[in-house]
Amino acid sequence: MTTDPSQIPVEELTEESAALELERLAREILRHDALYHGGDAPEISDAAYDALRRRNLAIEQAFPGLVREDSPSRRVGFVALDKFEKVTHAQPMLSLANAFSDEDVADFWDSVSRFLKLDGRPALTAEPKIDGLSLSLRYEDGRLVSAATRGDGVVGENVTANAKTIADIPSILAGEDIPDIVEVRGEVYMTKQAFQALNAKLEAEGKPLYVNPRNTAAGSLRQLDSAITAQRPLRFFAYAWGEMSAVPRGSQMEMVSLLAEWGFRTNPLMQRFDALEALLEHYHAIEEGRADLAYDIDGVVYKVDDLALQARLGMRSNSPRWAIAHKFPAEKAWTELKEIEIQIGRTGALTPVARLEPVTVGGVVVTNATLHNEDYIRGIGNDGLPIRGGKDLRAGDTVMIQRAGDVIPQILDTDLEKRTKDSTPFEFPTICPACGSHAVRETNPQTGRQDSVRRCTGGLICPAQAVERLKHFVGRNAFDIEGLGDKQVEFFFHDADLPVKTPVDIFLLREKDGASLKKLKDKEGWGETSAKKLFDAIDVRRDIALYRFIFGLGIRHVGEQTAKDLARAYGDIGAFSAAMRKLAAGDEQAREELIAIDGIGGTVAFALMEFFAEPRNVDVYDALLREVRPQPAEQAASDSPVAGKTVVFTGSLEKMTRDEAKAMAERLGAKVSGSVSSKTDLVVAGPGAGSKLKKASELGIETIDEDGWLELVGQA
Repeated sequence: MTTDPSQIPVEELTEESAALELERLAREILRHDALYHGGDAPEISDAAYDALRRRNLAIEQAFPGLVREDSPSRRVGFVALDKFEKVTHAQPMLSLANAFSDEDVADFWDSVSRFLKLDGRPALTAEPKIDGLSLSLRYEDGRLVSAATRGDGVVGENVTANAKTIADIPSILAGEDIPDIVEVRGEVYMTKQAFQALNAKLEAEGKPLYVNPRNTAAGSLRQLDSAITAQRPLRFFAYAWGEMSAVPRGSQMEMVSLLAEWGFRTNPLMQRFDALEALLEHYHAIEEGRADLAYDIDGVVYKVDDLALQARLGMRSNSPRWAIAHKFPAEKAWTELKEIEIQIGRTGALTPVARLEPVTVGGVVVTNATLHNEDYIRGIGNDGLPIRGGKDLRAGDTVMIQRAGDVIPQILDTDLEKRTKDSTPFEFPTICPACGSHAVRETNPQTGRQDSVRRCTGGLICPAQAVERLKHFVGRNAFDIEGLGDKQVEFFFHDADLPVKTPVDIFLLREKDGASLKKLKDKEGWGETSAKKLFDAIDVRRDIALYRFIFGLGIRHVGEQTAKDLARAYGDIGAFSAAMRKLAAGDEQAREELIAIDGIGGTVAFALMEFFAEPRNVDVYDALLREVRPQPAEQAASDSPVAGKTVVFTGSLEKMTRDEAKAMAERLGAKVSGSVSSKTDLVVAGPGAGSKLKKASELGIETIDEDGWLELVGQA
């Protein structure tokens, strides 16, 4: 009998021989991976390679306790995951502000210089903006420990097993100067050739085709079964970093070069520039050659090269001040507008949507386009002036479609020469298609102007609004209840036994199910396991972040960022509720304190007052608070002397710009407000300070000058 483990059938292996064989296979398969992905000619055929992998998997299934850390199955992902865990990013993954013209780029560069009070422009790096899926890779002691998608920028999905299937992502970092903690960030993508080959295979098998490489790459990375991800030829470009226990280099260019030394693939088109003309020449050269690149790009990203200057520039609420994405011009195409359909949103807005003859624009098949409102259809803009030369839009028109990146397609023009003689203008409905209530255009109480949007007056009796509000409530950025998506919301809304008409009903489902004659488990499409999972998922969300709770209420003008601003400002649900009740009762101080919050204006204040002045809304709100427990907002962790304080800067600052002062305060854990109120802790007043300084004096608020501020925060 042979003693060579490689020659022994799997069913005859002992635990000892199986361990030896798994060690050999790990070493052998990883060597062939390196040969293949490194660009050299492989030493063995695809069939022989697949046989090695199948044998490795068979032994692991027979001896699950022997699966190795460096196993090829961990890299190629044959282990199916039950679900994605959530990962909170140590540092937020922010989006980038956009530039759409050469002038925008010049303005960005000048604004950086003004912010930093520099005489000239600091050097910028420029690199292609990959049209893929953002990914953050965390390494501890040089080993990959987790991989997470961007998600909402704060919390992403744990896709570690899937990320390990990507050849461009090293499991162990190579080279020198590797900090103990390293978070490498970049873009997962699929080459054009790989995408075409995948679609050709699907077409031959009679299966539906994918739309574009970006969505295919994103979907591949989010597969619950990492074996599917392993079959997709995904790639990865590294271009940035998150948390680092130490930053070994002093510039963006040097750090990206270091990423390459550690084993990552970086973009060879990245360059450093000191002059605007050369920078823009590089942009236009990339634009002209984009069709010849192996991957899709949608612009060029510029970053301030000096990392010390990046730190001084800091962040806005959702983007860094030291970077901008110079997007390529939108791509256009002509097609037929087949019909105009009216949809009713959660706020009652009647939104027209164009149904189009399918057309490919920028590599994506477009079938719908936004029409915004009835004035837009008539050829009138928000300012009352003509758009599209005053031409209206009608069913049957030949129209020009524009799409840029992930922006919803829009109609730029219509060809009147191709309009048929029997064409008639579109009549916008004045009656809600969903409930028959009057649909009106309200007058804005602040401006006195008529709103551009027509809204259904049905409110709570309109089924379209109720369903859309529920979908918003359970949505990803609100309560994010697993297993309760759009389809399930529709089901429960119309179900006679377990109706869900308000958010409160969601948290009463388990109780109602217990009393219902027809249990959820007995309904078509459900079962005992799926019903229990849903009830458990609902219970998990009884403890919810305060900002998610506020956002989930679906109040007009209160988006996710505004909800975060409100949560941080009020701190907990008790303070928020008390302030909103005072606001609804007409308390002027409550309104002043609300508007004093950075990022909150009169429009948001009016919307909040309207919401909490409606008794039916308050009834649902109070009932909801009996079922859920909003958690206090997390405050910036800092031991600085201004952490948690609200600071107002007023007057002229001589040693730093106002933006730089605000960025400094926020880095130290302070909240910066644009106005003085009883909630203000400190006012920093420079020469020329006027009404804000006077109000601070009247309220007895501590006031210091610019030198005092710098001394207080240890920057003197």
